Amino acid sequence: MDNLEKNKQLNGLALAYIGDAVYELHVREFLMQDGQADPNKLHRQAVTYVSAKAQADVVWYWQENGFLSEEEERILKRGRNAKSRSTPKNMSVHVYRYSTGFEALIGYHYLLKNEERLEELLASAIQVLTERSSGDG
Repeated sequence: MDNLEKNKQLNGLALAYIGDAVYELHVREFLMQDGQADPNKLHRQAVTYVSAKAQADVVWYWQENGFLSEEEERILKRGRNAKSRSTPKNMSVHVYRYSTGFEALIGYHYLLKNEERLEELLASAIQVLTERSSGDG
């Protein structure tokens, strides 16, 4: 089995593990574009994009607007339904699972080197959350 096939078969938590890192880096790069250098302010801003609630909100927006393909819905479900040993302490299990699905989808596209679609998803997530935080969405 080649790496492409291995990556396609990864469980939802493994996909979410890499997706979390990819998304976090993308958000950090986005936030630094305006020249902000204060780590405390950057961290506070980043939380509005990378929190489980924010990620779940993006997934729900995508689903309501038909933004995901059938394959992407399957990957999302794989991540959402993955059994984690830890349980969230400050959020609902529902939000936590959709957040894991979001991260799994990002990880899936990253590992399969679907760079164009990955960029579309990342840009859409930033746009949805930016509009929401400014009151436009």
